[in-house]
Amino acid sequence: MNRYWRELSDRRLAARLALAGRVHQYPEIQALKRFLATFAVDCLFDVGANRGQYATMLRKDAGYKGLILSFEPNPDVFAELQRHAASDRRWHVFNMALSDFDGTASFNIMAADQFSSLKAPSGEQDAIFADRNKVTKTVEMQCCRLDSVLPDLQTQHGFARPFLKMDTQGHDLSVCEGAGDALAQMLGIQTELGVRPIYEGGTGYRAMIDWLEARAFVPSAFFANNKGHFPLLVEMDGIFVNRTLVAA
Repeated sequence: MNRYWRELSDRRLAARLALAGRVHQYPEIQALKRFLATFAVDCLFDVGANRGQYATMLRKDAGYKGLILSFEPNPDVFAELQRHAASDRRWHVFNMALSDFDGTASFNIMAADQFSSLKAPSGEQDAIFADRNKVTKTVEMQCCRLDSVLPDLQTQHGFARPFLKMDTQGHDLSVCEGAGDALAQMLGIQTELGVRPIYEGGTGYRAMIDWLEARAFVPSAFFANNKGHFPLLVEMDGIFVNRTLVAA
């Protein structure tokens, strides 16, 4: 009977996503639902939160009820992120970037704000991105290492089984490096994997997979995150599991 209700729930989710034009998100949502529930994740670091789309998806689609800590440096969208989180006592937001240093840096606001990044657009990016992924202005932003903020956050919120999600537009490796030894506390990591360059100096997908594997994070799921760029894949997302913490 449990299997029947689970299948019915999955079909309802697929239908709802299709009606909303979001059917491409179905594999990601299913992978997250299973991962977060199976490994009892109690805190999700949402790094590069934009307006809170990912956190909202976790609540409404993936059934995640635990703590969410969202980090978004873009001041132009942070106010919207605050509004979305205001009614959720388990969702806290921070107007800063996570990186591999503590200090300030110039943050590039792109024409389409979801492309905004500490990195500059690549001169080799596909023409389809050229009008959206171009710098319209830069702002000085506070940057912190994850291992600098993690101890206080753990003391304040009492979590023990965190998961790290990054959507920092070419800057994910720097976020991981800024976690230092604290990265080993993460049960899992979700990261963008660039197949073709969008940002200058962005880490290629092979290098990122190898870097994570050297630190005991192995693939759990992959899925394309660019809808409509057939036949050449531009980016994909990967979920990686910490094999030192999880029996897999």
